[in-house]
Amino acid sequence: MADTSSAAVAASVPSAEERSRVEDFTREPFVHEGETLEDALAPGTARRRAFDAALAELEGGADDLSVGWRREYSLLLGLERLLFEEEPHLADGTLLSAHQVDALAGTLTALTADVMRNGNGVNGAGPETAELAPVGIPGEEEDEEEDEPEEPVDFAEDADEDVADVPEDPGAAKRFWFEHATGAGKTVAALGFAEASRTGGILILTHRRNLVDQFHGELRDRGYSDRISPALLGAKDPGNGPVTVETYQWFVRNAGKVSDAYTIVICDEAHTALGEKTSASIRNWQGPVFIGMTATGALIARHVTDLFPTQTSRFDLAQAARRGVIAPLRCVRIPPGPGVRTIAKVPLRRGEVDTEFDQEMLAELLDQTPFNLAIADLYKTRFNGVPGVVYAAGVRHAYNVAKAFQDVGLKAKGVSGETPKRELAKILADYERGKIDVLVNAQLLAEGWNSPRATVCMHLAPTASKRIYQQRVGRVTRKHPGKEAGIVIDFVHPATRHDDPVVTLHSLLDRDVYRGGAIVVGPVRRGRGRRVRVERRVLPVTADPDRRIEVFERELWRIAVEHLDYGEQIQWAALAGARVAPSGWRRAKAMLHFDRNGELKRTFLLTAVQRNRNSQLRLRALQEIAASRDPDAFDTAVDVVGTWSRDERREGAKVLLQALAEKRIGRRDQANAWIWRMAEYTREVHEEYAVQRWPETKRLLAGGGHRAHARGRGGPARGAHADGAQAERPGA
Repeated sequence: MADTSSAAVAASVPSAEERSRVEDFTREPFVHEGETLEDALAPGTARRRAFDAALAELEGGADDLSVGWRREYSLLLGLERLLFEEEPHLADGTLLSAHQVDALAGTLTALTADVMRNGNGVNGAGPETAELAPVGIPGEEEDEEEDEPEEPVDFAEDADEDVADVPEDPGAAKRFWFEHATGAGKTVAALGFAEASRTGGILILTHRRNLVDQFHGELRDRGYSDRISPALLGAKDPGNGPVTVETYQWFVRNAGKVSDAYTIVICDEAHTALGEKTSASIRNWQGPVFIGMTATGALIARHVTDLFPTQTSRFDLAQAARRGVIAPLRCVRIPPGPGVRTIAKVPLRRGEVDTEFDQEMLAELLDQTPFNLAIADLYKTRFNGVPGVVYAAGVRHAYNVAKAFQDVGLKAKGVSGETPKRELAKILADYERGKIDVLVNAQLLAEGWNSPRATVCMHLAPTASKRIYQQRVGRVTRKHPGKEAGIVIDFVHPATRHDDPVVTLHSLLDRDVYRGGAIVVGPVRRGRGRRVRVERRVLPVTADPDRRIEVFERELWRIAVEHLDYGEQIQWAALAGARVAPSGWRRAKAMLHFDRNGELKRTFLLTAVQRNRNSQLRLRALQEIAASRDPDAFDTAVDVVGTWSRDERREGAKVLLQALAEKRIGRRDQANAWIWRMAEYTREVHEEYAVQRWPETKRLLAGGGHRAHARGRGGPARGAHADGAQAERPGA
């Protein structure tokens, strides 16, 4: 039995001559370093299927690999070759980072699963493999199956069989996407696919013509200039793995005419391919492998996964900053001021991908000369000489803001889609050379423009779209010599929460606490280079009540109380009164300096009297309540003192009685009542004192003292009136 099995295995292993022929034909190795021939080309594996299919084409007399083989196996074998290297790299020696390798490896895993699922194998039947689940929306399929129509619907008997035979989107299994933060090297990852595919053509689609030029520059710089090819239409097929870069508009215009030489289609900024015409053109072309890449896929994941069902890798903004792949990000919030009306009145408009403010109304609201000049003065005061990019609300607003910047002496320039291409190229080149420090635009520079020099990102026009916001922020995430961190300026109130329509850096990254000028994401490096002052105090900005409570517990003595809403100010005052220590008493009171009507200070003092564990602080709070001459607070304090221990009651009553003797607090009848209540609190102490001083009083107290007390608190007062004495204000 063993001899028979060994003979079968030996017969299934290709000969050295067959292996050499197939490797020359496919331009790919089938056995990598450290592998044995038996393991590498074991029957039923994806690599063996690729080998057998190529050998069959050779034996059939083919001179070149078929389009079908290249679509099925070219990228798969190339990715295996590239990832088997100890340090995967491009043609020019550029090493691929961990997250770029992760994108390639995820795609390889998905391709292998697809081949094992759909391939025929050597004998026409491969092993069944579990289907790869889409990453974007877990459980979506189950929810759709459970939904039932509200009313009964009659179906034809054979309808289920007919529907099952026709898949809704037959090419979906070969469409993948990965998310990498802006500045983390998506372009280099895309060139990793070009390095992997030696025989299959690659079509790179992007949404702007200037990005085509950028991709061509990257291809030349990375050693792939000999593979750059003009667009191939019809039957053109050079068979040498051409790389073409075109726009989505070109792709839609030529849908159905693009050459089958392209076996891989890379969709840059994949969210821009979600339009009706572009997505339909992609779905109708079922042959190639489609790979979408974007920095904002998680923000609109439901839409991206509609077109690209399987996510192969994720490396978001927070991960990239923490690992030091991109520059850290600081944030400064600046209230727009009374000169600009609240944008709450600006309606939201639903677009194809996400929701955004009405841009015309937003421009009308923000484009005010005093406001523009104030912004220019602010930039000059705080960021003079620091290169930045400002996002305005429309073309006209952008040029007006640029004019205001120029008027205060800043080297600024406004650009828009109306700027001639040559002039725009010159302006961007001047920006890189330092002749221009500030570029003002509406949305032109939110995508596809990369300048490592850019440091300040000013959101002069707020946005309700997290996708747009992250694209803007991505302009300042690239590292550059002398750049300590990217600086993001949000024109919102410092305490703006995450549930506000305006997107901020903290809501984008779901951070709980805002601290002006501090690092929001990324490693904190102490030293020179910091461009902004970091505030000492913080604010909770999360909308989750439980997380806000955690911030109060953790950052109680650093919270900027004046920026909280009134309800939370009361909560802070109560919590501070209960927890304040002797060393922090003055600081706690100073944090309530803005309290005009005294309600917060009153809450702080009363809570200190009621709940603070330090007896000296409780007495100090009593003194300050008495000094405030607030009768309601004084009355509450008298009640609380009655709950204290004997010795503490004596000291508390002493403080309160001294205050009544020195100043007028409340009405006369209230003062009388307070005196008798405190006399009751300290009765035992006075009796003990009297017995010690005059021993004979013990008999009197035992006999008639208690009966006199039982007559009521009004007895002595009535006696005084009966003697005809003038009623005087009680004294202690």
